[in-house]
Amino acid sequence: MTNFSFKALPPEVRPQERLLNAGPEALSIPELLAVILRTGTKQKSVLDLAGELAGNSNKLRELTKPEYRDELLKVHGLGPAKAAMILAALELGKRISWTRLEERQHVTTAREGAELLMPRLRFANTEHFLVVLLDTKSKVISIQKISQGSVNASLVHTREVFSQAVLYHASAILVGHNHPSGEVSPSKDDKELTANLAEAGKILGIPVLDHLIIGDGIFYSFKQHGYL
Repeated sequence: MTNFSFKALPPEVRPQERLLNAGPEALSIPELLAVILRTGTKQKSVLDLAGELAGNSNKLRELTKPEYRDELLKVHGLGPAKAAMILAALELGKRISWTRLEERQHVTTAREGAELLMPRLRFANTEHFLVVLLDTKSKVISIQKISQGSVNASLVHTREVFSQAVLYHASAILVGHNHPSGEVSPSKDDKELTANLAEAGKILGIPVLDHLIIGDGIFYSFKQHGYL
């Protein structure tokens, strides 16, 4: 096939027209990518290029990982500009999903907390420690990142966790971090940190409702295991 752009395609199969007429939900992942890419190469149509990209990524969300970003630039016909557009679209989608989860959501159970933190932490390559600030009705006020560490450890200071709680006038907090390995068994440091945070929360009158470890689609709750 020697046609390179949308204009060269029959109107009924042009992704942009289909999106406007039938809505974005009617398009496949390659078609959505084609709308972003707009043009192909001398050897490939835009749909062929999008199909190759979707196939190379296996799971589209993996393109947000640093090791997969370099793979984008290796796809012939993509280039830095188109790669940047794809990454920007993926990041925008992630942030919209976070916002929807955060908007005045109640967090009263470990599962609700995990559903809130999973999109942020599941695929991170280093440990991130987050604090979810809650009001008197257990509604989310804000989610703040306290630290970002190496693959094996994340340095967290109790004062930094509770300084955010005081700043936002939180009535309670839920904390969570990820294990880049995907496993969720707590380490000795995880247990010690949980105990320190719980004690500080009692002193300050800002209870720690739970500490969650986020893995690859799974989570560990310190409260459910009797540590809080």
